[in-house]
Amino acid sequence: MTSHTPTDAKPGLKAWLLSDTPQSRGQARAAAWYQGWLKLTSNKLTSLGLIVLTLLVLAAIFAPLLATDNPFVQDLGARLKPPGWEGHIFGTDSLGRDIYSRLLYGARISIYIVLLVALVAPLLGLIIGTTAGYFGGWVDTVLMRITDIFLAFPRLILALAFVAALGAGIENAVLAISLTAWPPYARIARAETLTIRNSDFIHAIRLQGAGPLRIITRHVWPLCISSLVIRVTLDMAGIILTAAGLGFLGLGAQPPSPEWGAMISEGRKYILDYWWVATIPGLAIFAISLAFNLIGDGLRDVLDPKEAGK
Repeated sequence: MTSHTPTDAKPGLKAWLLSDTPQSRGQARAAAWYQGWLKLTSNKLTSLGLIVLTLLVLAAIFAPLLATDNPFVQDLGARLKPPGWEGHIFGTDSLGRDIYSRLLYGARISIYIVLLVALVAPLLGLIIGTTAGYFGGWVDTVLMRITDIFLAFPRLILALAFVAALGAGIENAVLAISLTAWPPYARIARAETLTIRNSDFIHAIRLQGAGPLRIITRHVWPLCISSLVIRVTLDMAGIILTAAGLGFLGLGAQPPSPEWGAMISEGRKYILDYWWVATIPGLAIFAISLAFNLIGDGLRDVLDPKEAGK
């Protein structure tokens, strides 16, 4: 008589056990990331956005090496010079400061604001949204009504109110933008949580003794990340425009910091006769906003399961 082992009865079990190892799971994740990267870069517009954003980041990092002049030094004898390859590539402003050099250093301020807001606002929205969606009841009602109050005001107006209360400055501008940017993330996280909390695997985890904090942080948050990443990338343009608006009104980075919105504010007085003073910083804001929008569209195609099947 021939004896049969459990692996003989189920020929695929041994192969499955051998394949379900940390190494194989790591290889599967790496393959998924690689496929996502290939799909992302296959989109020509997304690739263009990545190139523009990469160039801006490199320009900000190597600003001391790329700048032709000190962005803070004034030269009244060279004020309002037009763009040209000899002397000042993008011209000078009303105080004789080189606009090209100020743009490079201003990219640091814009990227600094974007990074801080991208870290604070989505995290705050994720915490509020998942808490409201998981617990429901009066917790959901209170948190969502607070969210509705924030959504009822235009973002720039609300940011102006916070900056007026906190005081002008780049740190207060970042805080104000973060406090006005979190409600959409909370809405997205709540919607995702409402579809997840009654799933079978959540019930199984709850039966194993896991508490709400563990379920939310270990099992709900990871499933909300992809939607939030898409929203963050698409919101970057709005964050940059809000920061530029605060700088334009004198409530963001304070002089003599080369903030792009403040540079446009200074150049608006000369827009008819010396167009480059305000136009070139405006084009910089346009370029980085367009880059983030193109990247956001590409990430949506890669991360959104509804778009993946198209």
